[in-house]
Amino acid sequence: MPLLEELKQRARRLKAETFALYLAARHPDTPWYAKLLVAAIVAYAFSPIDLIPDFIPIVGYLDDLVLIPIGIALAIKLVPSPVLAECRARAQEVMVNGKPVSRVAGAVVVIIWLALAALCIVWAYEAFMPTFATPNPAVNTDAAR
Repeated sequence: MPLLEELKQRARRLKAETFALYLAARHPDTPWYAKLLVAAIVAYAFSPIDLIPDFIPIVGYLDDLVLIPIGIALAIKLVPSPVLAECRARAQEVMVNGKPVSRVAGAVVVIIWLALAALCIVWAYEAFMPTFATPNPAVNTDAAR
């Protein structure tokens, strides 16, 4: 079990580091190129499009396991040390006091999910409900007999 505990501890540190980078990207003293790199890392991490698709065994997850940590390490190098130290302290404080909550972001996510559910219901209704053809008055079916 020590391996499992070590992995959990590493995951917690990575989570704190990621949150500190998020705070650093919003800090006014962070250079623009570091902000751009952090944005690219976050976009790649949450993007459904990967360089190597995840359905390819082992190799599919390798890009996530290698590229994202390398990007995080590079972003840490690009952010000035005083800014990173301040953001790490703020991240640690926030994580101790509780996770940050954004009710607006939560509401947006709920609205998107509800809209997607409504679209799926409409699609399923149109795809699986029989449609009855109405006769076209321009076509005279009696003349064909």
